[in-house]
Amino acid sequence: MNIRVLGGLAVRTEDGYLQLGTPKQQLVFAMLAVHADRLVTLNSLVDELWPEKPPRSAVPNVRTYAANLRRSLEAATAGKMTIVREPGGYRLRVEADEVDLARLTTRCQRARELAEAGDTTRAAALLADVVEAWPGVLLAGLPLGPYLTTLREAVERDRQLAVELLAELRLRLDRADLAVPLLRAHASRHPLREPAQVLLMRALIRTDDLSGALAVYQAAQDALAEQLGVPPGPELDRLRRAALDARRTRRRTRGDGAEAVPNGPNADTGRTPNWLPRVPDFVGRRKIVDRTLAEIATGDEAGPVVRVIDGMAGCGKTTLAVHLAHRLADRFPGGQLFIDLGGHAEEAPVQPASALVTLLRQLGVPASRIPGELPDRIEMWRREVALRRAVVVLDNAADSAQVESLLPVAGPVMVLVTSRRRLLALTERPPVSLSVLSEPDALALLTTLVGARRVEADPDGASEMVRLCGGLPLAIRLAGTRLAHRPAWSMSDMVRRLAGNPTFLPRLQAEARTVVGAFAESYEPLGDSAKRVFRSFGLVAAGHFDTAMVGALTDLPLDEAADLVDELVDRHLVEEVADGRYRLHDLMRQYAYELSLQADSESTRKAAVEGLLDHLVHSVVVVSAPVEEKRLVDLHLRLTAPLRPDLLPARVSGDLEWLEEQRLNLATLVRQAAREGHEALAWRLARAAWRFFYMRSYFDDISATHGEGLVAARRTGDRHAVALMHNYLASACVRTGAYQEASAHLHEVVSIRAKLGDVEGTDRARVNLGVLYWLTGRIRESLDINQAAVRASALDSLPVLPNLGLTLRFLGRYDESMAVHRLHLFVARIRGDQFHLSNALGHLGGVRYRLGQNAQAERLLRASLALRNRTGNGYARAEILSDLAGTYRQLGRHAEALRHHDAAIEAAADSGERHVQAEARNELAVTLRAVGRQEESAAMFRQALDIATRIAHPYEQARALSGIAEHLANTEPEEALRYRQRALAIFEWMDVPQKDEIRRLLAETVSGPT
Repeated sequence: MNIRVLGGLAVRTEDGYLQLGTPKQQLVFAMLAVHADRLVTLNSLVDELWPEKPPRSAVPNVRTYAANLRRSLEAATAGKMTIVREPGGYRLRVEADEVDLARLTTRCQRARELAEAGDTTRAAALLADVVEAWPGVLLAGLPLGPYLTTLREAVERDRQLAVELLAELRLRLDRADLAVPLLRAHASRHPLREPAQVLLMRALIRTDDLSGALAVYQAAQDALAEQLGVPPGPELDRLRRAALDARRTRRRTRGDGAEAVPNGPNADTGRTPNWLPRVPDFVGRRKIVDRTLAEIATGDEAGPVVRVIDGMAGCGKTTLAVHLAHRLADRFPGGQLFIDLGGHAEEAPVQPASALVTLLRQLGVPASRIPGELPDRIEMWRREVALRRAVVVLDNAADSAQVESLLPVAGPVMVLVTSRRRLLALTERPPVSLSVLSEPDALALLTTLVGARRVEADPDGASEMVRLCGGLPLAIRLAGTRLAHRPAWSMSDMVRRLAGNPTFLPRLQAEARTVVGAFAESYEPLGDSAKRVFRSFGLVAAGHFDTAMVGALTDLPLDEAADLVDELVDRHLVEEVADGRYRLHDLMRQYAYELSLQADSESTRKAAVEGLLDHLVHSVVVVSAPVEEKRLVDLHLRLTAPLRPDLLPARVSGDLEWLEEQRLNLATLVRQAAREGHEALAWRLARAAWRFFYMRSYFDDISATHGEGLVAARRTGDRHAVALMHNYLASACVRTGAYQEASAHLHEVVSIRAKLGDVEGTDRARVNLGVLYWLTGRIRESLDINQAAVRASALDSLPVLPNLGLTLRFLGRYDESMAVHRLHLFVARIRGDQFHLSNALGHLGGVRYRLGQNAQAERLLRASLALRNRTGNGYARAEILSDLAGTYRQLGRHAEALRHHDAAIEAAADSGERHVQAEARNELAVTLRAVGRQEESAAMFRQALDIATRIAHPYEQARALSGIAEHLANTEPEEALRYRQRALAIFEWMDVPQKDEIRRLLAETVSGPT
C-alpha cells in the first residue's frame, strides 16, 4: 500500500488505485494523509473545506466523507489502513513511511545529516534518489484550503532546498556535469531565486561554459529588474566578473574567440507517474528541444499551449513529443496523457468520441460517468483537464478535424500533436517539421545501441551504415539493435547485409516505405514459428493482443505463443504496452501484413482471423456470464464448440475490467469481421458484447457494433441475426432518446420474428416495444403487452417483470407494482442474476418512495447502489440517485437531497440518457421549491421541459408544465392556467393519476378559494 500526496493525490493498493470520491472528500483524506497517524480535529477539516463560510451541514458532511473513505479503505486494504473516529476528530491509521511526503522528507533529512558529517558521496547518492522520486507539487489538481496551501508552499521550499543541496554536493564531488542539467530546470522554474542562479553559474563555469554562465546572469538581472526592481546580489556579480575574467584569459591564451561548448547529458526531470511510453536512447534534436522548451518557459501558461510536430514516417515525431512531455512533467505535474489517434493506420482513424473516452479514463474518470453524446464528452474533457497542469500527447493525428475536439480551451495545459501531415489549423505557431537525423546525431544514436567501442573500431562502416539507413531514426534503431545482438559482426558486416538486399535502397528513399529493409533485417533471422507469429500480427486491426489472443490467432499452444511473442518483443518487432499485452507500430503492422500476403495463402490468413474472432466471442460470453441470462445468450448466439477451448481458462467469469481493456478491440474487430467475410462472427461478437456495453452506458459502441453486425447479417441472409441486430440497436436508441429510430427497429424485429414463426422472439420484441410505449406516453398499450407476456411465462420473462412493474407505477397502482417487483427480486435471487437483482431493489425503492415509506425506500435504494458499485453496473444509476434524493427530501434531509440530485443529473448527463435528464431535473425542481429557492426551481422545471419536449417524452413534459404553473400561480395566474391546461391534456391522454390533481387545481382556479 502506498499513499501519494506529491504530484496529485492517490492511494495505490495491491489491486490498483483507489477511488477517493469528490474533491471535498479527497481534501478530507489529504488532511489525514499529511498528518499520518495523528489526530486531525473536526474544526480543522471544516476550516480547510470551507475556509470562508461553512454551510450548516459542514460537520455532517465531513462525517459523511470520513465514513465513505473508511468504507473504501477497509474494503480495499482488508483493514490494514483505516480511518478512526476519535474525540474531536479523525486519525488515519497508517505507517508514516507509507505516505510519500513523509518518506521523502525523512530521507532528505538523513541526507543532510550525512552531508554535515562530511560523507558527501553517500549524501549525494541519497539526495539524488529523493529528488528523482519527487513527483511534483503537493496535492496537484486539488482546490486547497488555507492549511494545505501553506503546507504546499513549505513543501515546495523543501524541494527547492533539496535540489540546491544536491547540486552543491555534486559540485563538491567535482561532478558539475551532473549539476548542470539539474540546475537548468530548477533555475528556469524559479528565475527570482538567486541561490539557484548562483549554483547554475558556478556549475557552468566549472564545465567551461562561460557564455552559458553569462547568459544566466543576464536572465537573472532582467527578471529581478522587471519583477522586483532590484539588481542582482553580490554573489551573482562576483560570478559574472569571474566568468568575464576567465573568458578574457582564455582568449588571450588561444589567440581566437573559440569557446568550449558544454556537452553534458540532458536530465529528464519529469518523475510524475504518467501514461507516457518509455523513450529509449533519445539523442539529437538538441536545438529543437531547447528552443521548444524555452518558448514554453517564456510563454503565457494561463491558457492551453499547442505545439505540432510533423514529418515523414519513422523520423522520430512520437519519440520527440514523448521526450518533451517527460521534460515538461515537473512544470505540468497534473498528469501526462498519451493517445495514438491512428491517423495513418489502414483502418479508419480513432474518432474523437472514442479518443475522449480514452483520455478521460487516463484522467481517472470512471467509465460510467463518461457521457454518450460527443458535445457532452468534449465539455467534460475540457472541464476536467482545465483543473490540471497537464501534458497531453496526441500522437499520429490524421488531420486537424480529428484533433480540434480534443484540444483544451482553458487551463494551463500543454498539448503536443504529432502527424505525418502538416496541420496548420491548430495553432498560429508554425509546426516543428522533423527531417532525418544529421550524421553526427545518427552516429550518436547508433553508439547508444551498439556501444562506442564498436563504432570507434570501424568508423567508416558506421558512417556508411547510417547513410544506408537514410538517417531515419527508426531504421537506425532497428538495424543497430540487430547488430547489438551479433557481437561478432563488425559495422562493415552489417553494411554488406544492408547493401546486399536489392530492395532495401529504393525503399529507403520512399516516403511510406523507408524502413522496410531495416524491418527485414530484424525479421529474417527469426525461426519459422516466430516469423509466422509476426506475420499473424499484421492480419488484424486490433490495438493490442494478450497472449491467449495470440494463441488463437496463430493456433499455437499458449506457452509456445507466449515464448515466441517474448522473442519478438526482445527483437523490438513487437511492443509490450503492459504486462501480457502487445501491439505493433502501424508501419510494422503494415510490413507484417505485406509479408503475410507474400508468404501465406488466403485460406491460411482467413483461418487465422477466424480463430481469433471465435476465441473472442467465446471469451466475451465467459466473462459476461454473471450479468447475462444464459438461456437467452444460447438462443441468440447459437454457438458451436470453441475452436480453442484450451485458451478459455485464461478468461475469468465476471472480469469486466478485461472487457474494458478490450472495448476498442471489440468495436474494431466487429468492423473487420463484417468487412472481410466473417459475417457470422461479426454479429455474434456484437451481440456477445452488448450487455457489457449496456451496463457501462457505452451506447455509441452498441450503435457502431450492431450497425456493422446488421450489415453483415443482411449480407448472409440470416433473418434471425438481422432481427437480433435491430433489437439491440433499438436498446441504444431508447436510452439516448431516439424514440422514432427505436420504434422503426423494433417493428422490424416484430415483423421478422412473426414471419419466422418465432413466438417467443415476437413476444420479446413486443415487450421491448412496451418500454418504448410507456416512455412515449402510451401507458395502456404498454400495460397490455407486459401483462400478456407475464401471464405467458413469468419465470422465463425476467426482463419483462421490471417493465410491467414500472408501467403499473406510472398508473399509480402501487400495490400491484410492488408485487411485480417483488417477483422480479425473487426470480433474480433464484437465478443469481446480480444485474436484475440490483434493478429489482432499485424499483422496489422507487415505489416505496412514491408511497412515502421513506425509511424502507432509503434502505432499498442504497442497497441497489451498493450492488451496482460492486458489480460495475452503471445502468439506471441516475434514476436510483434521483429517487434517493426525493426520499431525503421527504425525510426533511434537504442537504443530502440536493447532493444526490446533483449526482443524479451528472450521472444522467454522463450516460446520455435524456429522459432521465428530464426526470432528474423535475425532481430537483421539487426539492428546490421545498427549500424556498423558487426562482431556481422554476428554472430547473424549464430545463426539464426543454429536454422532454426535444425527445417527445410526455410524462416529464407534463410534470414540468405543472411545476412551472405552480410557480406562476400567484404572479401570472393566466399563464399558470395555460400551463396547467397543457399538463392536464397530456396526463389525460396518458390516463395517469396526476390528472386528478391537475383537475382539482384548475377547478379551484375557476371557482376561487373558499
